[in-house]
Amino acid sequence: MRPAVAIAIILLAFVTIAYKFYGIRYVDTTTAIPEELYPSEHASLSKTPPHKGSEDSKHDSQPSHPSVSPPKGNPSATGKDWDPSETYHEVFSVSTKDKKFFYLQFGDQRGINPNIIPHPTENDTWIMVSQWHNDRIRDGAYSFFFSQIACNAVFEDGKLVCNSVVTNLPIAATTGPHELCADPDKVPAYFGLSLGSHDARLFYGPETPYVLYGSISMYTCFSQWMLDFRILVDWPWNMAELKEAYSNPWPFREATEIERPPPFGIIEKNWFVFWDSKDEMYMHMDIAPKRSFAKFDMDGKMGKNLEPMAFSTDERCIDELMPKAPRAEEHLEDIHQATNSLKITLCVRADPDCKPDDTNTFIMAIFHHKTFFDWHGVYDPFVLLFQQSPPFAIHGVSQKPIWFHGRGGPGEGRKPDFRPDDMPWNQTQMLFTTSISWKQQGLTYHGYLDDVMFVGFGVEDRDTAAIDVMAGDLLGGMALCGSLID
Repeated sequence: MRPAVAIAIILLAFVTIAYKFYGIRYVDTTTAIPEELYPSEHASLSKTPPHKGSEDSKHDSQPSHPSVSPPKGNPSATGKDWDPSETYHEVFSVSTKDKKFFYLQFGDQRGINPNIIPHPTENDTWIMVSQWHNDRIRDGAYSFFFSQIACNAVFEDGKLVCNSVVTNLPIAATTGPHELCADPDKVPAYFGLSLGSHDARLFYGPETPYVLYGSISMYTCFSQWMLDFRILVDWPWNMAELKEAYSNPWPFREATEIERPPPFGIIEKNWFVFWDSKDEMYMHMDIAPKRSFAKFDMDGKMGKNLEPMAFSTDERCIDELMPKAPRAEEHLEDIHQATNSLKITLCVRADPDCKPDDTNTFIMAIFHHKTFFDWHGVYDPFVLLFQQSPPFAIHGVSQKPIWFHGRGGPGEGRKPDFRPDDMPWNQTQMLFTTSISWKQQGLTYHGYLDDVMFVGFGVEDRDTAAIDVMAGDLLGGMALCGSLID
């Protein structure tokens, strides 16, 4: 069989599996998503958002998604001429000359879905991790190997570049009973036959850095595993720290599967860990259509879903403030978790009267509103804040998706190779947000409004980038759930 024919057969099989699993199909992008895609645009943190049915809300509905239909108010504008401020909350880099996001460079390797944390001892140095970009089809064969690459990095010529050897993180492939992975109508081979770790999230807890990643499961098909990041790299231990680590129970020294109690999905992904006001550890599994989160132990065993504690306050907040996905059943839209979490106090570190407590300190994470049209995904990020103590109710939600300055506007999204040149194309550049962290060395999980953050994201599934923004800027344009109380 000729290599070209073999590749075509493999691609056709992969597309067929993707269609069955994701419901992907061709949709003309000149057709707008309904106006109900987003809720009414609400005021900033300092103002009370209008309720549904109020006179204000009748005039505040946002334009249809700009990746699907041209932005209203300036329908002829595309690309660099387009002003995102009507539809998005735009944030700007605090360090680049043009205020645009910057790219990450992993030597001669290519990564996707990046993570950045400050190096524990070296000034102006960070640790970067991303999924290795494996060209899946080589010599007519499909590769199912996945791995994470890592290095120390510094800023150079406007990029964050590796200044150490790029290494594969030594995360072993896992295995399991595999019965649940056997049905190709339910599980694409991309997951069910994979070897290695998927889409790692690198993040600090209150003291320790961890990685959370996807791999073959012992209790379902594909699930989430957790490791102490320090055992995977040349971490700058001092002898006393290492002796203490060895002399006590060492959480996540070995790869630990986080086992979700029933009901669970065949594929479990996009989770994040959070720590409460007492530094006790929880896992947040779902944000839509309902939240699910639970406490879990060092052995990976998870307790019961705690969402019912927050339901009475969350229900109205989710209904009125969260973005909507009316075409979710068609697999053309989705709301799902995106990044790890951080803890933030909503006042400035420089203020001596700023004292963290339950009234001003919250858990922060980013979630996506995803659309998938014409074989091109667009992921719009929103910030979620929720309480750091039980019942962990939602506190606030971004009322416009965040636009990272420098993102390609309408018409600048990567067009599929098979799409005819004479067909209209106005999709925006796909940025897939994967990680948040504090930029300053010495900061781990907790920060303040005047601290600078890194937000990391993949670019069109082909590159890695990030932006450094003031935390307070990222939280601009949020609506608070407390303002909905009658």
